[in-house]
Amino acid sequence: MTDAAENRFTTRTEFEGHFLACVARSNATLSLFDPDFAVFPLGTSATDAALRDFLARGGHVQMAMHQTGLIEREYPRFLRLLKDYSHRVECRVTSRALRTLTDSFCIGDGEHIVRRFHSDHMRGEAVFNTPLATEISAERFAGIWAESLPGLHATTTGL
Repeated sequence: MTDAAENRFTTRTEFEGHFLACVARSNATLSLFDPDFAVFPLGTSATDAALRDFLARGGHVQMAMHQTGLIEREYPRFLRLLKDYSHRVECRVTSRALRTLTDSFCIGDGEHIVRRFHSDHMRGEAVFNTPLATEISAERFAGIWAESLPGLHATTTGL
């Protein structure tokens, strides 16, 4: 898995496959941004297993989103993972000023990216083993992260 690879996608199935490939190729960090993570397969057993493997190997996940309601209602498997690995997963909610952002991406280790150009559409690209392809989104994520507040917690009290 060391050769550079770039893939365009237009379907949910292709997106999910590339997302899982990004998680599998990553070792240290996953940085994710999406308005609500409705399209990310966070509720599937395959994603749960991939994320648990990533986290058990010492990886860290940072997620930024506009709203947490969908995850809280629809992804109990992800909430269990968050509880089990709360020391390795941090979720933040964007400020009002950022609510107009509509892109969606997952960056793995600063080398891999799965990016949808607009969160309302499935059209996007997955680029692996190409640090240069992640730079703009990584800078965007750093800005989003700095402007966001802690949001989704392992328990309802945030503990």
